[in-house]
Amino acid sequence: MGSPGAGAADRVRRRALTGLFASMRRPVMMTLGFDAALVLLAVLDVWLVVPGKAQPYSTYLSAAACLAVVFRRKFPFLATLATVPGFLAGWSQLAAMINLGMLATRRQSHWQTWVGAALVFTCRFVQWPLEDFAKLSWREHILDGIYGVLVAGMPIAIGMLIGARAEISNKLAELATSRDRERRFHADAVRAEERARLAREMHDVVSHQITLIAMQAGALQAQTTDTRSLETAQVIRKLSTRTLEELRSLVSVLRSGSDDDGPQPGINELDRLIRATDVPVHLTVEQLPEFLPNQVSAAAYRTVQECLTNVYKHAPGATATIRIHGEHGALKVEVKNERAQQPGAALPSGGHGLTGLAERARLLGGSFETSDTEDGGFRVRARYPLDR
Repeated sequence: MGSPGAGAADRVRRRALTGLFASMRRPVMMTLGFDAALVLLAVLDVWLVVPGKAQPYSTYLSAAACLAVVFRRKFPFLATLATVPGFLAGWSQLAAMINLGMLATRRQSHWQTWVGAALVFTCRFVQWPLEDFAKLSWREHILDGIYGVLVAGMPIAIGMLIGARAEISNKLAELATSRDRERRFHADAVRAEERARLAREMHDVVSHQITLIAMQAGALQAQTTDTRSLETAQVIRKLSTRTLEELRSLVSVLRSGSDDDGPQPGINELDRLIRATDVPVHLTVEQLPEFLPNQVSAAAYRTVQECLTNVYKHAPGATATIRIHGEHGALKVEVKNERAQQPGAALPSGGHGLTGLAERARLLGGSFETSDTEDGGFRVRARYPLDR
């Protein structure tokens, strides 16, 4: 039995496919309807003027010219040529004009357009049979020439106007694309400048301060004889050195301008993180997938790191319980701590640690939740999908 969610997904998928097919059918039906209307007009143009004693070949040629309107989109030049006999020896003037207009729309100033225009003009100027044409007066020849120019010129003018409009639309679309590209380049340049400024500040200020801390810890380590103080100095020096390494990596990423965050610690380095922290920890790792994306592994590491830092700051002496497990295509991280067991000194806090973790989870398509526990502690739950 399928789940209700699966059924709903199938219904949504079917509705989406139905809408897609309907949107695809709509232009096809409009095109077919428009072509049918043009063929009907061309047939009426012939049928309403054909005389009762017309030659059969003239009727057949005119009918072929009307049928050629159907093929004007794929073969505009051949369709125009197909209307010439029906226009010269018959009455398919409108069919010739329709095909010539499509030829001008597709080919614009191509030689085929001018050949088609000359043929249509000739068909309007010359009367069939030629004996009747030779009997016309010079005034009738001039009038036929004027009407020939109109019959051949009007479709070309309309077709070139439509083609020019389409070309202008394409140019405007290209211009809009170019402007969007320029905006992106400008935004990238602004981001690169801001990243370079942040890199300078991090290197000049933060790196300098951490270096001084490491140096002071080294001096304390060399001068002290107390075991407790010596261990504390070693821990401070080790943490300062590791922070400098990560800071240099971040500065390199900022200066390079790459979207990649560079090499970052992952779940495999949690043991070293836990050993270096001054917080009692119970760690449980279950059902890890064979392949873990680097971004997800780094996010899990940063989640645990920030949570342990908060426990050390706000709940000194409390035990932290960390549970990491893979389930349903996602990696779940849960960090829970008890209430503070001893008073602690007020440590500086930027107030952005949990906010940053929530933003990281959102960018990865996951979720992030925080809540108080019944015993006065604090719980953090993060979920990171693995299929991104």
